Amino acid sequence: MSDNDIKKIILPYSISVRKLADELDASPIEVIKVLMANGVMASINQSVDFDTAAVVASELGFEPELEKIEEETAEDKSEVPLWRRVIEDEDEEDLEPRPPVVTMLGHVDHGKTSLLDAIRHSNVAGGEEGGITQHIGAYQIDHNGRKITFLDTPGHAAFTSMRARGAQGADIVILVVAADDGVMPQTREAANHAKAARVPIVVAMNKMDLSSANPDLVKRQLSEIDLVPDEWDGDTMIVPVSATKMQGLDDLMEAILLVADNKEIKANPKGEVMGTVVEAELDRFRGVMATLLLQNGTIGVGDTIIAGKAHGRIKAMFDYRGNRIETAGPSTPIAVMGLNDVPRAGDLFRCIESEKEARAFVDELENEEKSKTVFQRVSLEDLFERLQAGETQELRLIVKADVQGSLEPIVNSIKEIEEKQSEVSIEILHQETGNITESDVMLAAASNAIVIGFAVEADNPALRLAEKEGVSIRLYTIIYRLIEDIEKALKGMLEPEFVERTVGQAKVLATFKVSKFKVAAGCRVLDGEIRRNGKIRVLRNSKVIFDGEIGSLKRGKDDVREVREGFECGVALKQFHEFEEGDLLECYVVEEKPI
Repeated sequence: MSDNDIKKIILPYSISVRKLADELDASPIEVIKVLMANGVMASINQSVDFDTAAVVASELGFEPELEKIEEETAEDKSEVPLWRRVIEDEDEEDLEPRPPVVTMLGHVDHGKTSLLDAIRHSNVAGGEEGGITQHIGAYQIDHNGRKITFLDTPGHAAFTSMRARGAQGADIVILVVAADDGVMPQTREAANHAKAARVPIVVAMNKMDLSSANPDLVKRQLSEIDLVPDEWDGDTMIVPVSATKMQGLDDLMEAILLVADNKEIKANPKGEVMGTVVEAELDRFRGVMATLLLQNGTIGVGDTIIAGKAHGRIKAMFDYRGNRIETAGPSTPIAVMGLNDVPRAGDLFRCIESEKEARAFVDELENEEKSKTVFQRVSLEDLFERLQAGETQELRLIVKADVQGSLEPIVNSIKEIEEKQSEVSIEILHQETGNITESDVMLAAASNAIVIGFAVEADNPALRLAEKEGVSIRLYTIIYRLIEDIEKALKGMLEPEFVERTVGQAKVLATFKVSKFKVAAGCRVLDGEIRRNGKIRVLRNSKVIFDGEIGSLKRGKDDVREVREGFECGVALKQFHEFEEGDLLECYVVEEKPI
């Protein structure tokens, strides 16, 4: 074969046998035969690393090259937490290195809390178990003369709720994966939350002391979710640890510091005070106690701070061991007394001149939040207008489906839509089987994404959170409708859907003549409310005999907008006058479909 016959092919760090066969324009059986000849047993859906794929490609007449991952050159400013923007605005010469802030994510029962406890207790001075007298949701350790701050709030729901409020307290995420269990649904979900936040990931492969540990399998599974081990020429550090045996903890600390050095984590101790609320509670003896993570500047007792909508003068301040302190610098977790209300986890805090200024700031913040919610949230219906206005060039999706067999064609079809046009980038932040949960909605709220569901339901907590956060959830039972709606949204052709919502019921107790509408009904509201701007269905013996508009709604002699449950009212309809005692009136409104 001449050099001219050799074709170049770009291959990723990890690729499935089926996909490799497609790329090489060969049958999967051909590829499997070459793999077997080289001592590799792999099924059609199994993934192989670049080196293995390169051997197959070479034998089939290709010159393989490793795909280069382009680093993101610029972040959308709206994605950058406010405190990071404050640091970016500081003079470079005033910036000093600060301890990295680390949080742990991962599947339930894979050992996040055990690992946090092991790290904390391995660092107690003199090995004294009672060295930590107060748990405040965050703590610092010393490793070889350098500090590392840990947020003791494991779980991607807590992590993402901070992002949803613009905080994103962590610099580095430790993804905990059990060596005997491997990558599970929550592992994938947690990894997607960290990637969406653009926070570097270090994998802690826990439970390495168990005889059932299978690190090679775990590494292969991690590479399938784009966390390719650095020993496979990837960029993810995977550290074997055992929380129960206290093994590998020093290696994990070294990995954290290595990533931190690469990120150049800095702050200005003399700059504007800015940080994040980790947790807060109302203590019956000490009042509001808030755990704060300072990310820029220096804070001290006597300073007046505002945290979300809470504010107050700091009366006392404690470090993570419960010791009273007077001042604290960047990346320091502290507990403070003195706020007038309990702030939410993830709220930003800053120093302010006076209580008067704090109250004015809270009013301004509330107005900003209202306009921000209206502006930020995107739906398929308004996507085209926002594209035209230049407000966005990206459509972010979270895709949930009933089974894997549905999920794959949906994701592939969405990717094909992106390839057909160059104007809009379509990013699938998370894809998984199962019903839509609070966690999905939280990720969508934090990332300004739309949740797409196929043959699944959204559970009630997810629906409540979606309504509160203004997140759009769209449910489908036909795949081509789902794909069609996305295509229409990109072209500006998607019409909003309207739905009816029943708001109240009333029973006719009596009828009486009125001059304008001939006959009105005297009613008692049984449930909800009757609204003047709503529509009415008249039901007799469970059958609808009229459906139309309200002409008049009165309480006594007064015209009113609404009458609530338990009260009596007079109702007249524009085109119906044949009321009878016992008729049921059903009031409903027609609204644009929110999900």
